[in-house]
Amino acid sequence: MRSSLHIILLAVADFKHERMLSICSIFGLAAVLAPLLILYGVKFGVVQTLTSRMASDPNTLEITPVASGRFTDQHLANMRTVQGVAFILPRTRSIAATMNLTAVHEGASRQATVSLEPTATGDPLLGRYQAPTVTMVPWQEQKPDQANQAGQAQGKSSSLLARRPEADDPGLREAGVVLSDGAARKLAVKKGDSLLGTVERSYGGHISRAYVRLRVHGVLPLAAQQKDTAYVPLELVEGCEDFRDGRAVPELGGENGWTGEARPEAARIYPSFRLYADNLQAVTTLRDYLARNGVETYTHAEEIEQITTLENGLNLIFSLICLVACIGFFSSTTSSVLAAIRRKQRTLGLLQLTGFGKGQLMLFPLTQVVLTALLGTILAIATYVVTALWLNTSFAGSLQGLEQVCLLLPVHYGMAFLLSIVISLLAALCPAWRSTKIEPSEVIRDV
Repeated sequence: MRSSLHIILLAVADFKHERMLSICSIFGLAAVLAPLLILYGVKFGVVQTLTSRMASDPNTLEITPVASGRFTDQHLANMRTVQGVAFILPRTRSIAATMNLTAVHEGASRQATVSLEPTATGDPLLGRYQAPTVTMVPWQEQKPDQANQAGQAQGKSSSLLARRPEADDPGLREAGVVLSDGAARKLAVKKGDSLLGTVERSYGGHISRAYVRLRVHGVLPLAAQQKDTAYVPLELVEGCEDFRDGRAVPELGGENGWTGEARPEAARIYPSFRLYADNLQAVTTLRDYLARNGVETYTHAEEIEQITTLENGLNLIFSLICLVACIGFFSSTTSSVLAAIRRKQRTLGLLQLTGFGKGQLMLFPLTQVVLTALLGTILAIATYVVTALWLNTSFAGSLQGLEQVCLLLPVHYGMAFLLSIVISLLAALCPAWRSTKIEPSEVIRDV
């Protein structure tokens, strides 16, 4: 009995001998598979680009309450434990969360009124644009002698509280700030500059002002925030709300105007919050969760669902095209293998006479279709790579970073090889089985 390796080697030798027919079979498979790879690459690349853009944009992941509510620290702590929540921070009343910023350049001052947004460690918006976390600078960590000078300022008369200090006044409490592009342009400031923050209130028939120094830690691009906004520590935003409510904020320095009535002991109530989901799917989940708890929100869930609908539609179209192509390739492979077996009937009969078993004879056509599948897939992938390179180059102007309009992952190449081999083997299985029905006596009679 001959070994199976011998029949495989004979099949390879015959494949080389009939090189023209083999090349035609290889090109036939590549002609079917290459368009499918290109089509799927475009579908996957476009959807992946749209999805990655949305997933990398914190504004898409943000969930904002539509109306004011009543949220305590405990409410927010409970929401922080909900699956899908990446970041949550309370917001104060929007009417109280404003501040006038002043920057001085060579004796000339620039001013801008900005909205205050609370931020903390892990803020997705600041993290997306590599902006550092901002905090309140403790008194003891400010510049030398500032604490002494601040202590001396405690004894100043109330008449001096009306005097507007300079941004570099050592008695001012300092906080970090990240500005939006619009606010930074109006103030003509950059990272490292100092600003004077002024909060004004009308309380008890008197108008008073409080001051704080802000150190610019970063500037967000226009894509991150279109409004004139300053991202500051939550402590400062809460201080501004307390000050406008007529309360004292000793943490920010009474000598800087943060005076008023004592803060009540009751838990603070927040009307809103900043909430970010950790992925696109969690946006819809969190929206539904909040709706069940009576909190209506504004989200980008509709835009996310549109991408999902687009992906499902493209998957359906590709599946139908792929199904038709596979049926055509299956039929073509079956007919070509049948024709090859009929053409090589004498050869197969003689191989059976020389000691090859019927089961081993099946390896002859199966080996050749596997060779065709491997070489045809390699040619199809090479065609795809050239086409994808041309498409990505053509659309490079509308792409960002590593985005590609035509993209396949290594797993997709593996699936292409697997699919072509499996379909080829299934198509050749029945004709290969028929090759074992050849009777050696018929071959002897015709020789």
